[in-house]
Amino acid sequence: AMEAVQAIRLFVLEYPKTVAAVTLTGVGLLCVKKWMAGPSCRSKARLDGKTVLITGGNAGIGKETAVDLAGRGARVILACRDMDRANKAAQEVRKRSGNENVVVKKLDLASLQSVRQLAKDVLASEERLDVLINNAGIMSCPKWQTEDGFEMQFGVNHLGHFLLTNCLLDLLKKSTPSRVVNVSSLAHQKGQIHFDDINLDKEYHPWRSYSQSKLANVLFTRELANRLKGSGVTTYSLHPGVIRTELGRHLWPTIPLWKRLMYTPLMLLIKSPNEGAQTTIYCAVDESLQNQSGLYYSDCAPKTAAPQGMEDEAAKKLWDLSASLVGLTTE
Repeated sequence: AMEAVQAIRLFVLEYPKTVAAVTLTGVGLLCVKKWMAGPSCRSKARLDGKTVLITGGNAGIGKETAVDLAGRGARVILACRDMDRANKAAQEVRKRSGNENVVVKKLDLASLQSVRQLAKDVLASEERLDVLINNAGIMSCPKWQTEDGFEMQFGVNHLGHFLLTNCLLDLLKKSTPSRVVNVSSLAHQKGQIHFDDINLDKEYHPWRSYSQSKLANVLFTRELANRLKGSGVTTYSLHPGVIRTELGRHLWPTIPLWKRLMYTPLMLLIKSPNEGAQTTIYCAVDESLQNQSGLYYSDCAPKTAAPQGMEDEAAKKLWDLSASLVGLTTE
C-alpha cells in the first residue's frame, strides 16, 4: 500500500499538468452529471390511505415512482404486461419502500380488451383511486400493429391510456382530490397529429410516430383538464428527461456502431431511473399543484409546451377521434 501511495506521489510530481487536466475534467463531468440529473421532488406529502395505479411500473422510472409513492404510505397497483417481471418488481418495491401494500394487475395497452378488463377489475376491487399515472410506453419501434389494428406507438402510448383513464374516471371522481399524470416527452415538440393518416400508413418513421404519440399525451392532458373543470380531478403531463431505461431498446440497435461508440461515454451522464422519476413524483404529490390542471412539467417545474401542444381545437379533435377509435361514447 505504501509503495502504491509513493508511486502516485511520484506520478503527480512528474506529470502535474496531466493530473490537473484529469482532475478538472473529472470535476467538469461531475458538474455536468449533476446538472443533467435535475432537481428532486422536495414534497414530503404522505399518501397513507390513498391508492395509486402506475402503468408499466415494473421497470425504469415507473418502478422508481412506485418505490417512492409506496414509501409515502400509498397502496400501489402495478399494471403491467409481463406478470413475471411485474411480480419480481413488486417484491423489490415492497422491500425498498417497507410497504407490503403493493399489488400487481395484468395490463396490455396494445389490447383494448385488456384495458377494459383491467378497468373492470380495478372498479370491482378498489374503493378509491387517488392517482393514475399513465407511465408505460414504447419508443421508436418498427411499424407494428396493436391487437386492434392501430399503429403500435400511437396505440400503446396514447389510445390505451386514453381508454384506461376514461374507464376509471368515475372512481377518480369519487376519490377527489385526485390526479391523472401522463408521462410525455420533450419529443412532443417535434410532433404533429396526422389526422388524415393517424396510423402513418402513407409514410411511417419510428421517430415521427413516437413524437406524434407524445404530443397526443400533452393534448389529451389539456382536453381532459377542460372536461374535468370543477370535478376535483386534475391532470398533468411531463417530460421526465433523458434517462437510462429500457425504453430505447428498439432505438439503440438502429444507431450505427460508430455513433454508439461515441455515445456510450455520454450515457454515464444522463439521468438514472430514480432521477428521471422525480417530475412524475412531483406531479403526483406536490401540494402546490393542487389547483393546477392541464399543464406541462419538466425538472419538477411548470414548462411551456410546444405551440402545437397548446391548441385547444386540436386537443378536442384528437379527443373525438380517439373516442371513436376505441369505441367510447363522446359527450
